[in-house]
Amino acid sequence: MTASSPLQGVRVIELGQLIAGPFCGQLLGDFGAEVIKVEAPDRPDPARDWGAAKRDGHSLFWPIIARNKQSLTLNLRVARGQDLLRKLVATADVLVENFRPGTLEKWGLAPAQLHEINPRLVIARVSGYGQTGPEASKPGYASVGEAKAGLRHLIGEPDRPPARAGVSLGDTMTGTFAALGVMMALFAREKTGRGQVVDAAIYESVLAFMESLIPEYALAGHVRNRTGGILPKIAPSGVYPCTDGMVIIGANQDTLFSRFCDMMGVNWADDPRFATHNARGENQAELDHMIARWTGERTLSEVLAACEAAAVPSGPVNTGRELLEDAQVRARQAIIRLFDPVIGREVPMQGVVPKLSDTPGGVHSTGPELGAHTLPILRSLGCSDLTIEDLRHDGVI
Repeated sequence: MTASSPLQGVRVIELGQLIAGPFCGQLLGDFGAEVIKVEAPDRPDPARDWGAAKRDGHSLFWPIIARNKQSLTLNLRVARGQDLLRKLVATADVLVENFRPGTLEKWGLAPAQLHEINPRLVIARVSGYGQTGPEASKPGYASVGEAKAGLRHLIGEPDRPPARAGVSLGDTMTGTFAALGVMMALFAREKTGRGQVVDAAIYESVLAFMESLIPEYALAGHVRNRTGGILPKIAPSGVYPCTDGMVIIGANQDTLFSRFCDMMGVNWADDPRFATHNARGENQAELDHMIARWTGERTLSEVLAACEAAAVPSGPVNTGRELLEDAQVRARQAIIRLFDPVIGREVPMQGVVPKLSDTPGGVHSTGPELGAHTLPILRSLGCSDLTIEDLRHDGVI
């Protein structure tokens, strides 16, 4: 990181585990914040061993979710660990946690108590249901929050049970909103001089992405349901087969559809069944079948080339293999590579989003080993080597 990084000089204490809270820390770290990740010495973050695929037994998820972070071991279940955290809080700008509501209070680390130590502290609290309400104390995972907010009901085929995306959308959505809340709270602090609490709930973060789901039911009695690979009444816009893969095509606007038809050499744009947006919506299944017959006789590269020449939005359905070879991804450095000393080789991972023209973010390190920065951090808080050895002996670090 350089002095031009937008969050240079902002110190973040991360108490979270797994994804939602740590993703907030990842985003802040990507833009220059100093992120100190606190883990119990006997109960490290389970994300250290996360992921279906590993390299030589090492997680390929940890290098990403913990990138740009320092690792401090600290047992917050004991008084000496809590006292050390209070000292660290006095030096910090932000604290991020995603424990079950009430945990910080149980440890004597409630926001009001932390603000007595550091009135400028911004405290981001990530949880399943938020810090208030009848369900606040319930444990919450992304899967449950996605279902509560209505997202799971919409994913999958209409004749099958609800499905899920292959990533934890609820967690990353919430981590993103938590980071946004932190930035707004830091901006407000410039005016007021005071920190505040950012309350980010998983189900509310997912709900924020649900477009017009609520008024559609409340005012029109319409219940959205699973529709598989299409959006009802929006056509053509879907996945179509090729001889060697699948292609996504979006040509539902009238002008786009006209160009699409010219590209295929058909006169469907003059056909009353397909001439208008509403007509195409009413005859969506028939239209998709006709398009699939056309794409199914061609290779993916042929269809993509034709669509590009006609300025029709289209794209492949990529896996990790295709993403690593994609020219646009390479040109934009959407995937970067960083050497990981534990794995012993470069780890490719997604780059920093968004790209800033004058003060861009960056990634300077992969996820650290447990306690890799405990000694220098404790020394910076005034702990002597004898005290540190005593803390280690007692299991505090």
